[in-house]
Amino acid sequence: MDYQNQPLEDIRHIKNMMERSSRFISLSGLSGISAGLCALAGAWLAHSKISLYNYEHSTLVSDDRGTYVFRDGVYLLINQLLLIAALTFTAAFVTSFVFTYLRSKKTGIPLWGKASIRLFWNTVIPLVAGGIFLLKCLQLDGYELIAPGSLIFYGLALINASKYTLGEIRYLGYCQVILGIINLWMTGYGLYFWAAGFGLLHIIYGILMWVKYERVINNE
Repeated sequence: MDYQNQPLEDIRHIKNMMERSSRFISLSGLSGISAGLCALAGAWLAHSKISLYNYEHSTLVSDDRGTYVFRDGVYLLINQLLLIAALTFTAAFVTSFVFTYLRSKKTGIPLWGKASIRLFWNTVIPLVAGGIFLLKCLQLDGYELIAPGSLIFYGLALINASKYTLGEIRYLGYCQVILGIINLWMTGYGLYFWAAGFGLLHIIYGILMWVKYERVINNE
């Protein structure tokens, strides 16, 4: 497009419209807050299961029977933690979708368009790659890599997706990646890093985005 004969204000307006059309900007700050709350609830439930497991197995005798009970308990705990993770993800996804859908209706921007499709694929590809990596970690009993790996791949997905949505989301991605890398050297605290990354950071990000983009709209 030739901008040479256009007034400066018109040029800025046209560029803003082009940028809006290429980005999905209906992500709601309330989506981040709800996802963070779901993550904290999941982390609390997982911590409760781990604490109960440690208590029940702290007095096992060191004979063959104790070894078998301990092994069975580990597998049961892993299955419980995987179920908690799946339920947490489902709850976070559903609540995030609902808030984003409501914001999309309020702003008049289609929920499923070219921008949202690009956002979807650029988010899903790193997440799928990360999911395959984490499944292999589980196969090899590398449980200590699950929390840092999920943070790192999720952060990379956010950074990759930031080109097609609110640019601020890349800072959330940077923080997730940094937390995941630190967690690689502090693997005994994986659940706390997981809660900080998926819980607290999401809530902080959601509040900031709501204040910046949605408070004015809601007050109108």
